[in-house]
Amino acid sequence: MKKSTLIAFAFAGALTAVTALNPGHASAAVDNGNGTVTVQAGDSYMSIANSKGMSVAALEQLNGRQVGGYDVIYPGETVSVNTNNTAATTQTATTQQTAATTQQSVSQAPAATTQTATQSAGSYKISFYDPAVLGSNMGYNGVAANLSVFPKGTHLRITLSDGTVLDRVVNDTGTFAYSNPQQLDVAMPNASIPSYGVTTASVQVIG
Repeated sequence: MKKSTLIAFAFAGALTAVTALNPGHASAAVDNGNGTVTVQAGDSYMSIANSKGMSVAALEQLNGRQVGGYDVIYPGETVSVNTNNTAATTQTATTQQTAATTQQSVSQAPAATTQTATQSAGSYKISFYDPAVLGSNMGYNGVAANLSVFPKGTHLRITLSDGTVLDRVVNDTGTFAYSNPQQLDVAMPNASIPSYGVTTASVQVIG
């Protein structure tokens, strides 16, 4: 009985060794689920490689075999096919690419906003007026401008020559504005109007 068993194992081993050179055999190797397979009778490197969608050379390199050599394998032998590692690598690469794309989008968005917020309109002549004196209830948050240059609702940041910064919204215009497109008339209480009356300022569009 023992002699028969030994003969059977020897025959199975010989069959596998022979089919290592027989590319027509379909692999019966058992997938271990960890990137390796267990060789079954009749398996060859070519049949295993074909079943895993890889080249024989790649499988040989993965298992430290000589590329193009005689790949004799035996039932019960473990062969690395690296399928799990490949999937993990692909998943990691995809995740990293998605993260990089998201980070790039987040980084670019504030830059575009900053560019809009600091758009320079140049240097303008600045005069002042008190709407209340003119019988207007428009308040002191506005500025009169040439509406073809700054439409109503444009938010301006006006930096006077003495460093004073005024944030104003265009809400008025006038005859002077059409003849002087480079001039702005800033609303301000009479008591706060600078003694110099007219000055120059750097103007930025911030909204």
